[in-house]
Order: sequence, then C-alpha cells, then structure tokens
Amino acid sequence: MTEYLEVPTKGMAAYRAPSLTQPHKARQAIRDAYEGKIKPLIGYYCAISSVPTGRVMAQMGADFVWIDWEHSSCNIETMTAIAHDIQFMSEGRTMPFVRVPGHDHASIGYALDAGASVVVPQVETVEQARHVVSAAKFGAASKGTRSAPPCLWIPGISDMAVDPTRTLWENQNDQAAVIIQIENEEGARNLDAILTAVGDQIDAVWLGSLDTRVSIGLDGFSGPEPRFLELVDLYRETLKKHDVPQCGMCLGGNWASAANKPFVIVGGDFFALLADMAFIKGARENLGPLSANGKGDAKKETGVANGD
Repeated sequence: MTEYLEVPTKGMAAYRAPSLTQPHKARQAIRDAYEGKIKPLIGYYCAISSVPTGRVMAQMGADFVWIDWEHSSCNIETMTAIAHDIQFMSEGRTMPFVRVPGHDHASIGYALDAGASVVVPQVETVEQARHVVSAAKFGAASKGTRSAPPCLWIPGISDMAVDPTRTLWENQNDQAAVIIQIENEEGARNLDAILTAVGDQIDAVWLGSLDTRVSIGLDGFSGPEPRFLELVDLYRETLKKHDVPQCGMCLGGNWASAANKPFVIVGGDFFALLADMAFIKGARENLGPLSANGKGDAKKETGVANGD
C-alpha cells in the first residue's frame, strides 16, 4: 500500500475511499503513522457538537476531527450531519472520528454508517471488547454482527470498493478504524487479555486519564501519584507488547506529550473558548468607564473598532 507517498500533497485525501460516503482507509493511516511512514495524525476536538462549527473545523487542515457524541447533547441526525460535513467540506482531506456514547450496538453502527471511524469509551473487559468489535464489523469471518445498511450506498455510484477483488463489506471492515478507551484500573489491568483476544481488530488504544484518575479517587488529568503512574506504565508496556499504537492529547504546544503517539489531538473548540477568556479579562482590566455624557474624549480615540 503506497497511500503514504501521496500524503505530502493530498493529506488524508490520500486515504479517502472511492466515495466520501464511505469511511477513509483510517486503519491504514494510523498504521502508517505508527510505522513512521507519515507524520502523526493531527486532530481537532469537536466538544460542542454543532453543524456550523463542524463546517469550520472541516476547513482548518486537521487530519481528523474527533466528534464527541459521548459528552454532548446532539442526536443521531446532528452527529451524522457533522461527520458528513467533515468529509464533504474538506473534500476528503479530514477524517471524522466519532466517540460514541457507550457500547450500544446501534450507536456504533450509526457512527460507521455516517462514514466515520469510531472511538469507544470505558472498555474494561474482554467481553466488552468483543462486543465492540462485533458491532463494528461485518460478517462472521471478522467476528462481526454489524447490520448491512440497504439504502446507504447507491449501486454503481457510491458502493465502489477500494479493493474490487473483495466485497464492499470486507473493504469496509478494513477502512474504518476502531479505537478503544481504557478509563479505569480494571480496564488497564485487563488490557493484555483484551488485546490478546481482539487486538487484530483494535487500531489504537487511548488512555482516558481523567476518568482513570476519577476511578481511583484522584483529581485532574495528570499527576505524580504512584498508583496512577503504575497504570500509565502498565498501559504503555501492554501496547508495546502487542504492537498496538497509543494515542492522546497534546495541548498547549507541549509537544513532548505526543511522543510515540501516531494519533493526537492538539486543540478544540472548548479549548479555544477557554483561551478567549483572557480577552474578556483583559477587556475588564483595560477598558475604563465612559465620561458622564457617554461620549468619551474624542481627542483620545485612536481608531474605529471592528464592525463599527
């Protein structure tokens, strides 16, 4: 597979499917980044699920947008619209990934039917991981029970296969990525067994540090506590043993936090809004009261505000 050779000029469009209604070859893109054939995949976090916001994100040049369906109030139609806009408005240069609300078979299918890859939270046991893989894959050969959508791809127009020697369903299984999140101590300690059972169908694993810390009675996203650091080390060593990529956040230009991660989020709508709080604070500190007549001192005015 030589898609990686076209990434410098095409970006993630090098991994797009024959139709933008289908998922990218995201599994291959993550693996190519993991093997150093391309740079790490750079992502943007869509925390406040909004169709107009998603349309802007599609044009920002990220390799993927992470649509957080788990922690937002959007419905199935909104999630689908955002995923479609990421695909279509970026012309395939940006991939949609949807963090689904849980392990529900239907939710995983809805996200995949939208043309996205999936991130599945709170995976703790082998049984749960097998269920996730089953919901995400077509056909018994891939341990799948995903239902084939009969009215999604139009024959001869959008059902073209990446590899015409294989069925559409076999191609789909190899296109959309499945990322699981480990978010408590049980999941971290069961990760070895999880990857032994279904590691060939898991494309990366994300350690949800906030939920992991909450589960062991700690605050914050990170910290020096020995119990937490033990779980982080266990997570990393288990992935190394199974040759499975890790992924995570890399915020505020802390590039060292992206070490050995082929799939990283570097910003997001929520973080951008937090940054703008500084402008609000600055305005309160620097803008004084007007004079009594409300007109101020014309001699001190230096310009016209944007929009006036």
